[in-house]
Amino acid sequence: MEFEKWQALGNDYVIVEASALPFELTPSRIRRICAAHTGVCADGILLLCEPGEPGPVARLRIFNPDGSEAELSGNGAREAILYLHRRGRAPAGTFSLQTAAGEIGARIQSPSACTVTLGRARLQSDDYPDGSREGSGELRAGGRTWRFQHVQVGNPQCAIAVGDERELAELDLDAVGPSIERHPLFPHRTNVSWFTPIAPGRIRARIFERGVGETSASGTGAAGSAVAHTLAGGETPVTVVLDGGELAVEVGEDLQINLGGGAVPVFLGTLADELVEELHATQ
Repeated sequence: MEFEKWQALGNDYVIVEASALPFELTPSRIRRICAAHTGVCADGILLLCEPGEPGPVARLRIFNPDGSEAELSGNGAREAILYLHRRGRAPAGTFSLQTAAGEIGARIQSPSACTVTLGRARLQSDDYPDGSREGSGELRAGGRTWRFQHVQVGNPQCAIAVGDERELAELDLDAVGPSIERHPLFPHRTNVSWFTPIAPGRIRARIFERGVGETSASGTGAAGSAVAHTLAGGETPVTVVLDGGELAVEVGEDLQINLGGGAVPVFLGTLADELVEELHATQ
């Protein structure tokens, strides 16, 4: 089985063509492939399939390393978009991809950078069924109360503003993240971001991804933080500074989101016959 590994701000995915898969991607097989020491070591798998309708150049499915399927990933989408472009399967201008969150737009800026149109963010969704029209709320986790902003950007985001960079840096995301991710308010679990303004048009953020844990970067997490920042009166576009680098997020008056940033290949690979046999035997 051939694959490519790509990374965007340290958020790395294995990219696989559906036509190259010798088996179905079950949760246990996904976990085995993404494993750090006995697999390829990745934050997830991007599976590219033929589109189900005219228009999009491909269908993108996104799998977390715990085997669950994600509706959308901003970093993963950029990796898939630039992978397709480099292989001559996507034009130099604009095009679209199918995802579980709906159709997303893409605009190529260079061989290693693009802008993704994620669509309109929503403040009400089935991912926070008891939420108000504004999507704001409050929960108890990790021994303290958190005020949060729910944002649906193709996947659920719980964005939490904190006082300053020092408070942000001192947060133990591994301790508090899981209890927020799986809080009863969020029946499908949620991604969580903590952020603070650091300058006009700039915020610093840390991300805890559903099914992953703390990550160096997340495109949809950056978008969720940017929407929450804008709703609180912050400027747009906003540069979101993450552990892995920076992303540019433009939030329209109608909450339309454009996410800009880079992605690059890391290596090409082929799974060894022994691992493929083991995966065949794994359900």
